Amino acid sequence: MIRRLAALGLVLACVCAAPAFAKKEPVTLMMATTTSTDDTGLLPVLAAAFKKDTGIELKWVAVGTGKALEHGKNCDVDVLLVHAPAAEKKFVEEGSGVNRTEVMYNDFVIVGPAADPAKIKGGKAGEALAAIAAAKAPFVSRGDDSGTHKMEQSLWKGANLPLPDKESWYASAGQGMMATLAMAGERGAYTLVDRGTYIAYEDQAKGKPALVVLVEGDKPLLNQYSVISVNPEKCKNVKFEAAETFRKWLASAKGQKVVGDFTVKGKKLFTPNAAKP
Repeated sequence: MIRRLAALGLVLACVCAAPAFAKKEPVTLMMATTTSTDDTGLLPVLAAAFKKDTGIELKWVAVGTGKALEHGKNCDVDVLLVHAPAAEKKFVEEGSGVNRTEVMYNDFVIVGPAADPAKIKGGKAGEALAAIAAAKAPFVSRGDDSGTHKMEQSLWKGANLPLPDKESWYASAGQGMMATLAMAGERGAYTLVDRGTYIAYEDQAKGKPALVVLVEGDKPLLNQYSVISVNPEKCKNVKFEAAETFRKWLASAKGQKVVGDFTVKGKKLFTPNAAKP
């Protein structure tokens, strides 16, 4: 009888203790993304909402899109949030990523000093670059293989102009967007920037930015963002299930609402445009 009671007590103790041992460890998802999503302040808002809904903690490294894609190729991250469609499609075609999903967009703008020495205000993007080149007006490029840098290069090409990277009036910052804006402001130069980061820059400048928007609304200036899960067949240690949870969440009604509701000083920075996840 005593042995039976002791055995029963041991079984009960094991049953009671089981949940503590079976409790899942918190999942942390690592994302490579662009400086524009970080500089605008969107990421902490996304991360908080995502964790509330799923329990998954989102951490990130904010770099240019080219570097972000390299992180994915090297299996350093689980998921990407980037904005260079041609490079993204190549990344997927090469087998490094899967399930690319467009989730939001804003647009690029060309900014410069209010005096506008090249007289580009109100023009098309290609015309503006041609005018800047003709006037030899200072221009600061990101120069970092980011999505913004890739867009700038495509705009020069689209305007049938050679990339002026050897010209004295053209400078390469090799840094993030905020640093590039600061450099352009100090030099009285033009630059290309996504609208979201410009709004954040304008806010930091307390309404007195050194650079103002001069060219906007041209069709080639569309800035599309997509989320891509890193391919688990190539990266065996990737947290694919968590990456897919984030991808689907960001494309869901809940995630899209977080994107659409995000503002700085009442200004909307991104427009959600995901199809069905």
